[in-house]
Amino acid sequence: MTPLPDPEAFAALRAGGVEAALAERLAVYAALVLAANRRVNLTGARDGTAFAAHILDALTLRADVVTPLIDVGSGNGLPGIPLALATGAHVVLLEPIKKRANFLRGALETLGIPGQAVALRAEDAARDPAYRERSLTVTARAVAGAPTVAELTVPFLAVGGRALLQRGSLDARERNAVADAALVLGAELIEERILDGERRILVLEKRSPTSPRFPRKNGVPAKRPLCM
Repeated sequence: MTPLPDPEAFAALRAGGVEAALAERLAVYAALVLAANRRVNLTGARDGTAFAAHILDALTLRADVVTPLIDVGSGNGLPGIPLALATGAHVVLLEPIKKRANFLRGALETLGIPGQAVALRAEDAARDPAYRERSLTVTARAVAGAPTVAELTVPFLAVGGRALLQRGSLDARERNAVADAALVLGAELIEERILDGERRILVLEKRSPTSPRFPRKNGVPAKRPLCM
């Protein structure tokens, strides 16, 4: 049974400029997350208004999405589910924690979103021919340091595709490292889009196939980030 839209989330999304039909579907998603949060740790948001702020943040990527889409480290479905609802993109949600992946499968079904939730680490999924270099958009939010996230996202991209990395503050050392890491992976850092406060979006565009060396084995990209 599809839950009713969360009224607080709906109001906040409309106030944020989201069109009514989309706001309603996103508010149903918010209701799903908040209900499941009682048994699965999905979000620190305690009400629809707070969770709507995260949805609005996800929608800052809306104009950049080209299907198919992979969302790495999807967790509660941000930003992948809002982007799929907003754009109609086919989405693969990568989430290694099985309880969360199970929630995501149910959410996709309930919301009628074309796609799948996959309980795999990015390092493993990126070696699978079903996912490697198949997507035109890859997203990642709050996963790890920027060079690490580059290594966990770029291998999924087809040549010409883009990785959209939602970041907070970024010092010169990390910025230089992610630019260099992108080149190693066959991509280029083409934009650092500054939003409000410390928020920003790094856009990496795939220029050539990624070496089969990458991504490295599970945990290595985080322990030994490229070019740092």
